[in-house]
Amino acid sequence: MEWNKHADRLAAAVTHPVSRWRPAVASTPRHLFVPRWWQPAGDGSWELHDGPTDPTAWAAAAYSDTGSLVTRIGHLHADHATPADRPTGPPTSSSTHPSLVVRMLRHGMITDTSRLLIVGTGTGYSTALACSRLGHAHVTSIDVDDYLVKTARGRLATVGWTPDVAQVDATGPLPGTYDRIVSMVAVRPIPASWLAALRPGGRLVTTLTNMPVIITADRTEDGGATGRVEWDRAGFMHTRHGPDYPPGQAHRIAALRDQKGEDVTTGRYPVLNIQEAWEVWSMLELTEPGIEHHFEEKPGRHRTAWMLHPDGSWARATATWTDPPEVHQSGPRRLWNTLEKIRNRLNTEGALPIYGAAVRITPGGTTTLTRGRWNATVPS
Repeated sequence: MEWNKHADRLAAAVTHPVSRWRPAVASTPRHLFVPRWWQPAGDGSWELHDGPTDPTAWAAAAYSDTGSLVTRIGHLHADHATPADRPTGPPTSSSTHPSLVVRMLRHGMITDTSRLLIVGTGTGYSTALACSRLGHAHVTSIDVDDYLVKTARGRLATVGWTPDVAQVDATGPLPGTYDRIVSMVAVRPIPASWLAALRPGGRLVTTLTNMPVIITADRTEDGGATGRVEWDRAGFMHTRHGPDYPPGQAHRIAALRDQKGEDVTTGRYPVLNIQEAWEVWSMLELTEPGIEHHFEEKPGRHRTAWMLHPDGSWARATATWTDPPEVHQSGPRRLWNTLEKIRNRLNTEGALPIYGAAVRITPGGTTTLTRGRWNATVPS
């Protein structure tokens, strides 16, 4: 594949002409890091795509910026799959779309001498960009998955980079100290080990689990950090401690599809896909942590949204397009009521306070967000 022209075009699409990240994107053969990937098959399963058997499609996928390339579903990595495999379930690893990788690295305010830790090696593409910018001696990359670590290390070596790539659970002790920590996975809470591994004046960049916010924070003398929730936003898979995530709540939907709730009301606002309304989703997660969301739209714009909580609470709202929904709720919490309070605040005030909030992180990882008279805490 004559990949250079594709990489040049990608670099022009995701970086400014004077950006120091433009040469890194233009000189990195992303296709080598993603030879196989998964795409939705349209029936809830995933379909395997093999790059070497279709170089045109490979180049189009690897050098586009339309989304992440999913490389692992559950336990099954695309590298180990056959065309007959049709896994279902959520992704457990991917190659993040390049513009987001660049944005996260840019939020790190990385200097020429920064010692950088990338959390979430994945395919190794983000590590390759960092090596191109800093040189591999300044870059460490960690991932919980042994296969991802070994494979990324080998693919980085094929393009001339030999950074320290290690298998590490990022929520535990880290293998060194760093000037910058940039996470390509979401965490909650921010691990105390990250603050301990930051050198004086060091900076961390991360997202929070189930909250599409980017937090940037600089280490303070007391071992904590201060910063803000950026106006920019992003969502990443959250950290895992094994080969797959624990089972979620989706199995409950079949039983709840037609079940009458303890409370049946008419909602004030139309049904929406909460995970696409990022500001609302983030505020809801701060208010009622742990809700799992599912959304379905059928022909005629007939929409249903489910909210499921591990304590047994659930809500189901159904309506056509902008009609007021019929809302069923049961359990110890009234989840849809909480959502409607947040949406009412958004409509009343024109915005929610989370983006742009000041951030204070204690040495133990407790994170407090403040904006005006509003504040919220993410406990350690």
